[in-house]
Amino acid sequence: MEHRSPEAPAIDLDARLTRDETFRFACGPHVPCFTECCGKLDLALTPYDVLRLRRRLGMSSEEFLDAHTILRRRTAHGFPEVMLRMDPAAGKRCPFVTPEGCSVYEDRPGACRIYPLGRAATMDAPGKPAREFFFTVREGHCRGFEEIKEWTVGEWVDDQGFEDYAAFSDLLMELYVIKSRRAGMNLTQQHLQMFLMSCYDLEKFREFVVKSGFLKKFALRPGLAADLKRDDLALLKFAFRWLKFALFQEPTLMVKPAAMAKAKKRR
Repeated sequence: MEHRSPEAPAIDLDARLTRDETFRFACGPHVPCFTECCGKLDLALTPYDVLRLRRRLGMSSEEFLDAHTILRRRTAHGFPEVMLRMDPAAGKRCPFVTPEGCSVYEDRPGACRIYPLGRAATMDAPGKPAREFFFTVREGHCRGFEEIKEWTVGEWVDDQGFEDYAAFSDLLMELYVIKSRRAGMNLTQQHLQMFLMSCYDLEKFREFVVKSGFLKKFALRPGLAADLKRDDLALLKFAFRWLKFALFQEPTLMVKPAAMAKAKKRR
């Protein structure tokens, strides 16, 4: 589910919407409640959210995380969550909202992007397509539902450019699913640091991949090593493969025979 928690929203998870169903909504400066949904807000950022935002702001991952996020360590799924740092003096308003609207609109987080809808997804097993449904998030102040513009859910998702956000959210969900199936497994502090580095600090993860013996140890498809050195999206996708291998010993990577033989000699 997308991690956006405004104060006391009305969410009916039983009123499930498919991509073909319709709803009425519009937003903009002409709507009296414009930007009210950007306050009284707890917002968890996915790795893809952080990637888009820090590139938009011209910041490194470390700079963005230090300046604009806090870490929530106690979560139901056992992984830490990176939360957008709100302004408590302004009623927990988003730091990127202005009277004219969102200053990072083209790169706004996925949960803001799909609003006033939410997306819930489940996964039968890692690697299987996610099963999704959508629902409306109705806040008391929101007047957007009074507008006459009608959308199908699918039209809204496409119009808001949400598909890439959903795809990366599903990669994150795979980690949650795998852990949930490992009864009694607790992630160590080292595991949690590896998760945060790999997903949220791509510069450090790239340094780990490129400057350690990583590329000599693992067999990668032709061209992938070059992609990991220059392409942040390829690196982020690879981070999830690495975490499934490193945290849960899933067969997502293959050790080169020479590296395996070398390891056996050391034993």
